[in-house]
Amino acid sequence: MLDLGFLPVLLIAFGLSGDCFAVALSGSISHKSLSFPQIFRVAFSFGAFQAFMPVLGWLAGRSVVNLISDYDHWIAFALLGFIGGKMVWGSIRGKEDYSSVTDVTKGVSILVLSVATSIDALAVGLTFAFLNTSIIFGSITIGVVAFVVTTIGFMIGKKAGGLIGKRAELVGGAILIGIGTKIVLEHTL
Repeated sequence: MLDLGFLPVLLIAFGLSGDCFAVALSGSISHKSLSFPQIFRVAFSFGAFQAFMPVLGWLAGRSVVNLISDYDHWIAFALLGFIGGKMVWGSIRGKEDYSSVTDVTKGVSILVLSVATSIDALAVGLTFAFLNTSIIFGSITIGVVAFVVTTIGFMIGKKAGGLIGKRAELVGGAILIGIGTKIVLEHTL
């Protein structure tokens, strides 16, 4: 079994967690206050999906990844665009009550965002299979890094949300749409 070593796997984990950071940042910007359980729930979900997807890619092998690799970026764009569009629409409607803001910490939103931010990890799992890299070590590292990076994103976003004020939901939604657009551009250009 080829051992990529800790540093390359750690760098891969940080690369995969970039979207988690941005989503956490935008989600927390649009909320006046988030409790520790809400932050933990999202960080745990993102970390779990980031850890599970490489295992799925590793197990599925070439056939499944090849089936979705041509349009995985469009799936991520659609999922992030849906949640981001919902946030932008809520902001445009001018609701002053932040309790009605799209809550990225529960329900369908957390599931959709967990899947959208972890699709690339599926291909990483396939790569680990080709390189005969330990999937257990790789997936645990990826999951832990995603958890930590997501938590940091929420903490920074909580501070930024107070600075942005009433348009926080608009900014958060625009960031999600921007992430989806970035993913599509990276895969099509």
